[in-house]
Amino acid sequence: MDTSLITTSTALEGYKVTKHLGVVRGITVRSRSVVGNFAGGIQSLFGGRLSVYVELCENAREEAYHLLIQHAQALGANAIINMRYDANEVMQGITEVLAYGTAVIVEKAE
Repeated sequence: MDTSLITTSTALEGYKVTKHLGVVRGITVRSRSVVGNFAGGIQSLFGGRLSVYVELCENAREEAYHLLIQHAQALGANAIINMRYDANEVMQGITEVLAYGTAVIVEKAE
């Protein structure tokens, strides 16, 4: 899938939606290791950007995003509109990251 055809908008400029295939999602659940939590705790003592946690969040979102794309492709979509992220704490230190949107088939507008 061409990632330029994934948007948070409800439409893709220059394209016409020819078929809606339904809601698609990618979900991952992540936690930081004891060593990672220790390093994050040390970083938090000094304030500023907590790179250990930024990396964890980036990796979780990236994984959810790729799973979203796989789900859309399995339905035959060539685009995803209205794409969003959501995150919830499942339990202390364990977070669910969800990427979701609407799988569609689009063609170039004339």
